[in-house]
Parts: sequence; structure tokens; C-alpha cells
Amino acid sequence: MTKYLIVGLGNIGAEYVNTRHNIGFKIVDALANEEQVSFETVKLGVLAEFKYKGRQFILLKPNTYMNLSGKAVKYWMEKENIPTENILVVTDDLNLSFGTIRIKGKGSDGGHNGLKNIQLLLNTNQYPRFRFGISDEFKKGQQVDYVLGEWGEQEKAALPERLKIAGEAIRSFGFGGLNNTMNTFNGK
Repeated sequence: MTKYLIVGLGNIGAEYVNTRHNIGFKIVDALANEEQVSFETVKLGVLAEFKYKGRQFILLKPNTYMNLSGKAVKYWMEKENIPTENILVVTDDLNLSFGTIRIKGKGSDGGHNGLKNIQLLLNTNQYPRFRFGISDEFKKGQQVDYVLGEWGEQEKAALPERLKIAGEAIRSFGFGGLNNTMNTFNGK
């Protein structure tokens, strides 16, 4: 059975749960909830698994903090023998308007410390990533407060629908492939 490692990036701790920076955790949580699977504590994170149309999806939320995410990604790729093209790293993106999805097969870290660490430890930037727009509605010098801030009321109201679409995109990545998923979901 073909395996896919879906890595939601975020920071552990109650103070981060509803922050913009934790959208990666929130997306894999929503998908696990839809599939009615729960997370178990494992080495370097928490893991949940489900099967969909003959594919195995392994959902990972690293507990290494954002800046050391690569350690968990590399460990679970090797442990589960998952090739680079079958991982999907889910993260926040300031350069996209709220809720916008951008899936790519490779790219720069865009200044994102989680992606920077993954790239360093995998020794490549050629891995699929799923960027979820959190917009850039902050004043100069307020970036950290914004990213680690909680969602606004309008964003909170729109999140359930965006999380459902994000889950569809992740299933599509495993079942329909990267290019088909990019064509279907990018910009949605």
C-alpha cells in the first residue's frame, strides 16, 4: 500500500493552539476528525493514520517546535520508508490572502523557519508543500505578534469551510497526484 506522510507544522503548547502559525496542526486535526482517527504520542510528535482509496495517510504533528520540524519529518520518512515525493508539509503563509491554498512540489522556505529546518535536514527543497494563506494584515514590526496571534472573528467563521477544502486537497494529493491536486486546488 502506498504511504503518504502529511506533516502539519505548528508549535506545541496551549498558548499556540488557536494561532495563525498553527494552521498546519489545525488542518491535520480537522482531517483526523473527519476520518474519525485519533492522535497517539510517538517519537518526536503525535501521529494518526487512516486509509483512503487504497492509500495510507500518516498524519504527523511534530512536537519539536516549529524551528526543528525537520528532525521529526526525517525520522518518520525513514521509519515508514516514505519517499520525498510522498510527503506533504502543511504550513502557514503570510504572502497569501486568508484561506488561499497553494500547493507546490518544491520551492524556497520563504523565510519560514519550519521549512528552513526541513530543507536543511532533508538536504533538498524538492518536497511537496501545502501553504495556507494567513494574509499579512499587520503593521511594520508586528509580524511575530500577528503570526502568533489568534484568528479574527471573520477568519474564525470562515475556517471550518477552509479546513474541509484543505482536507479534500490532502486526500487528492494521495489519490490524484501532485499535479492534479495543484490544478484543482491552487488559488481556491
